[in-house]
Order: sequence, then structure tokens, then C-alpha cells
Amino acid sequence: MTSTAPTPSNYVASYVRGDWWTPAAGTVGREVLDASTNEPIATVSAEGLDIASVIDYARQNGRDQLGELTIHQRALKLKELAIYLTERKAELYELSTRSGATKVDNFIDIDGGIGVLFTYGSKGRRELPNSNVVIDGKTERLSKDGSFLGEHIYTRIPGITVEINAFNFPVWGMLEKFAPAFVAGVPSVVKPATPTSYITEACVRMIVESGIIPDGALQLISGSARDLLDHLDYRDMVAFTGSKQTADTLRAHPNVATGGVRFTAEADSLNAAILGPDATPETPEFAAFIRSVVGEIQAKAGQKCTAIRRVIVPNELVEPVVAALAERIGDKIRVGDPRDEHTSMGALASLDQLRDVRAAVDTLVAGGGEIVIGSNEPREGGGAFMEPIVLCWADNRAPAVHSTEAFGPVTSVLGYGSVSEAVELAALGDGSLVATVCSNDMDAVAEISRGIAGYHGRIHLLNREDAKTSTGHGSPMPHLVHGGPGRAGGGEELGGIRAVFHYMQRTAIQGSPNLLTAVTGQWHLGADQVRVGCEKFNATPEGVDGAVHPFRKSLETLRIGDAFISDLREVTLDDITRFANDTGDVFYAHTNPEAAEANPFFPGIVAHGYLLVSWAAGLFVAPGRSAVYLNYGMDNLRFLQPVSPGDSVRVELTAKRITPRESEDYAEVVWDALLLNQDGETIANYDVLTLAGKREEQALGGE
Repeated sequence: MTSTAPTPSNYVASYVRGDWWTPAAGTVGREVLDASTNEPIATVSAEGLDIASVIDYARQNGRDQLGELTIHQRALKLKELAIYLTERKAELYELSTRSGATKVDNFIDIDGGIGVLFTYGSKGRRELPNSNVVIDGKTERLSKDGSFLGEHIYTRIPGITVEINAFNFPVWGMLEKFAPAFVAGVPSVVKPATPTSYITEACVRMIVESGIIPDGALQLISGSARDLLDHLDYRDMVAFTGSKQTADTLRAHPNVATGGVRFTAEADSLNAAILGPDATPETPEFAAFIRSVVGEIQAKAGQKCTAIRRVIVPNELVEPVVAALAERIGDKIRVGDPRDEHTSMGALASLDQLRDVRAAVDTLVAGGGEIVIGSNEPREGGGAFMEPIVLCWADNRAPAVHSTEAFGPVTSVLGYGSVSEAVELAALGDGSLVATVCSNDMDAVAEISRGIAGYHGRIHLLNREDAKTSTGHGSPMPHLVHGGPGRAGGGEELGGIRAVFHYMQRTAIQGSPNLLTAVTGQWHLGADQVRVGCEKFNATPEGVDGAVHPFRKSLETLRIGDAFISDLREVTLDDITRFANDTGDVFYAHTNPEAAEANPFFPGIVAHGYLLVSWAAGLFVAPGRSAVYLNYGMDNLRFLQPVSPGDSVRVELTAKRITPRESEDYAEVVWDALLLNQDGETIANYDVLTLAGKREEQALGGE
């Protein structure tokens, strides 16, 4: 990069403290060039920016405004933002071509980033409560009488997140971190890499113009911010994507090493693609494998942390693989300016990047690699263009191939003699983000996958069954974790709701059922109830003193702990026999006295569990129309002890969790169903899932 002193209009702006900021006129910065033409685009500098005030603004304004929203409200805003950006993505496409990105590359970066927003907008509302406290796991009973309980909860971390991103994905790289942090309720300060920061700035400008997200929830620092970590403490988190060397440097910062700043890294890795011994050239697997390898060379000109760097194939298939790669590269890859419709692979992001990749190829050659496809000689003309390069290795364990990453359209082919050796070669990468295992031999797939799983964050299994539907080796999906051990950074991003929890603190809480209910907003067994129903079980009959069956209550009056208590219903042998005959469930414990008595778990003939669950519904439903629209299932059903003819059962149904749908006229209501016998012993326990109306006029009574 060259240093220039441009006019203020040439600067890539930062968005901080609710406004756009550029350095003073005449400030020297780093010049960004068009990757294909070397024409100047902009200058990047954060000289003079008060970083401490940016952090303070996020901690105060950002946290306060995000805290006023529930998880569902924040998730819904992500969906709105995704729709808004979709309408303007063509503007980002046009700008992104200046970084060397083709139409396909833009789809990966820009559409991929918007897709992350859609995913978290959906998952946040479907899989998390409409509150700011998330219960993790089951309640632990810590006393015999149930008066002292324990469980775990997630709440948002008390600070902010700083997101440091790489140059190769200026949109996706920002949004894949921002989305889960936003759902969690944590403000983001984004620091993009300089070469493509102008694209990130354009995306942030659109987000600001949309007016969808709260003030302070997202800030952007364009340019060097060397003292950024100086202003963080144990409350905060850093999410980094980039080189292992930079990650190691950041980890050594005192505020990370000893000050408690949470740090997660997704770094470069020497990802492998392993071809099974069965995948000979005439098989569908061989063709799928070649397509996958060439696709990873071509996409983003190989500038992906998930790109395939080591192609591990049986010794006898090295030459056929190289020949097939050469043929497909020749057929499919045309290097050039992405604005040319004939181009299928654009330039590297910058001349600096081109220099670094060529230097890495020289290191690989010096370490024993032989270039068998392509050339490392400079290309004539301007631009950061580079032809695909494939190397072969006489020594498949040469240190250079397992330690040097050429972050461009470069890969190496290595031979192996056995499946166990393929596993050993993959492991020599010292930890990777992803590996592909391509085979239709299920035993080989199992052996390789189990052998390499501990060294990888993700394994992409490829064969004839999924070759057409696979999302690919190098495409991290928001539903699955993205990260890997060792060299790959030792962290995780994405992974559906797992990523939201990265920005939250898990805390163990202990106390009485009432205390846990107060903290979590979810009713716990043993907590106070408003009991309506059968008077002999300590409930108020409907209609007495205004007692109303909870099914007749809309969200305006329904409260956690509202309960219906049924009367007993006796179980007879005729009931059991009739249910067996009507359903066809003639399991011997319900129909054969001798066989039932021989079963160590039953005293003789017992009632079907599903008969009891069916009866429970009949015992707790409110007759006539009510606020409950429908029952859409049950969770956590457990039968705890048998019911014999002559026993009686009753049900206690309690409003356990209420989750209003932000954009709908109803809520999800989870009811704790407790099935008891005549002695008060628990027969079964489960959750009943219903949808109920929000407004009181929806709670219509009558027969």
C-alpha cells in the first residue's frame, strides 16, 4: 500500500457515537486500489478517533437500547434488516467487484451475510424465549422435599463485543458475528480489514439508513485501531477472524491474557479434502471430488479460510487427480476483471495479497513441492491477478505443505497408502476448520471421519447421494459451528443458537421454586399456583370468587402459575382392554396377565401410558370455545410408575411458560402437566404445548 494525503471526501468513513466520522483533512492514510485496474478507490485512516469514547458509547447507549428489547423483538429486527438489505444488495455487488469479486463471490459474501440475518431472525424467535433470560438444561432437585432447586441460566454479557474481520468477506464477515450478538443483546464495534473496508462501510451505511436497529447497537471503525483492546475489560468479548499470527498477538494482550476479556478466534487453516480408496475415476465420487477442489480454488480466488489447501488421495490416484484438476481448471476458470462477463475468477484483493501468496508458493517449492499446474511467475499487465496453482509432493510429510498456507488459488496434492495414513496426514495440519471426506465406502468414511474429527471443526461428507444438494466444502452455514481447534483458532462461531450463547454468561442459580420462577419467568414445580378446579385437591371451583379455568384466559389475564386441578378418574380392566383393541396396541403388559407379572417392572396388567395421556387431556380441557387455539404437541414426556386396574388418576395443569409472538395475534403457552394417582404419587410428567390468543375477547366461553 502507498501512503497519501487525500481530500476528506476520499476517506472511508467510520460510524461512531451515532454519526459518521472521517479524519481531519490532510491526514495520511492507507490507499485502497481497485484489485483489477490498480485505480485508487479510497483512503483509510482512523487517526484522531477517540476509541475510548466509541467503547463507552456502546456500553451506555447501545446496551441500554438493546436491553429494552426482548430476544424476539431483536430477532424480528434482524429479519426486517435482511429484507431491507436484500432490496439494496445490487449496490453492494457493484462496489464489491472492485475487490476482485465475481458474481458468484458476491453471492457467497453478500447474499451469505444477508442469509445469516434471516437465519438468526428465524431461529431467535423459534428456539429462544421472548425474554432476556434463557434456561439451560433441566432443573436439579437439591433437596428431598423439592424446596431447594438449582439450574443454569443465560443472560447477556455485561459489556460489548469487538468484531475484528478479515478482508475476504467484508459483508458476511461482519454480519455473521453481528447477528448472534444482536440477538443476545450485546452491542457490536466492528473493525474491518483495510483493503475491503469501503464495502463494509457501504453495508453499515445501508443499515444506518434503514433506521431498524437501535442507536449504539452497531459502530464501525475504519482504519487502524491499535489501542482498541486497551479499552476493554472482563465484561467484553473480542471475536477475531484473520491470520494465526495476528490472533496469537491479540491473545497476548494484557487485557486478554490476564484481564479477562473473552477472546475467540477463527484463523487460517490447512484444510484437507480426502478421497476414499473406492473413489476411482469412473465413480460419481471422483467427479464430485474434482468439482469440489476446483470450486474451492476458484471461489474468492482461493481467499477463503475454508479453502482446500491439501488434496489427500490414494497413491495410485495422484496422477489421475492431477490430470482431472488440470482439465477442469482449463475448462472452468477464466481469470480476469469480474466486470468482464467471461471472467469466472477475479483478482486477489490487493497487490500486497498477491505478493504474500506468491511468496508462500515459493516457500512451498523450496520445501519440496513441485508446481504441476500453473505458474508462479508474475502475470503481465496490471491488477492483482494470479492463475491457479497445483503442487505435488514426493514427500507427503514434508513440513512445508502442512505448515505453509498460500492464501490464494493454490492447493497441493498428496498421496496416501492406507486409510490410517490419510488420517495421519490430515492431522498434520495441527487443527483445521473443515475437511471433506469423499467416498461411498461407508467403512472408510466412518474410519476417516472418526479419526480426524478431533482435529477439525467441521467435516463435509460427500458422495453420490448428496453431491447435487451439498452446500459445499467451503461454505460455513449459520446453522452449524464454524471454527476449529489448534491452528484454526480454537474457537467457534455460528452454530445456530450456540453462537448467541457465546455472547451470554451461563450462571448457576439455586433457591426455592418461587425464587427460581421469579428470576427466570418460568414456573417451577413447587412454586405458588392459582388453583382452579376440584375443591378436594385444594382448588377453587370454577365460577366461585371469579375463579376461571386458565384455558379461558387470554394473555391479558393468564399468568405463570395459573393452574387447573382435575378430579380423579378410575382405571378399569375394561378400559385397558378396550384401548388395546381400538388402537391395536396389544403389548403383553396390557393384555397378558402371566406375561405382565413376569415383567420385573410391572405388578401385572397395567394401563397404557398413552391411554393415561389421552385421559389427562380429557380431564384438563375446558368445554366450549376458549382462548386456546390448538395443542401442537408435547415435550419431555416421562412415565414414572405403572397404573393398575382399580387405580385412579388426576391431572394438575399449570401455566409454565408464556411466549408471545411479536408479529402474530397469539402466544405459545407451555403447560406443566402432572399426572398423579389416588395416593398423590406422580405417574407421568410432561409439557403440553398450545397456542393461545393475546386478547381477552378471544377467550370465549360457552358450551
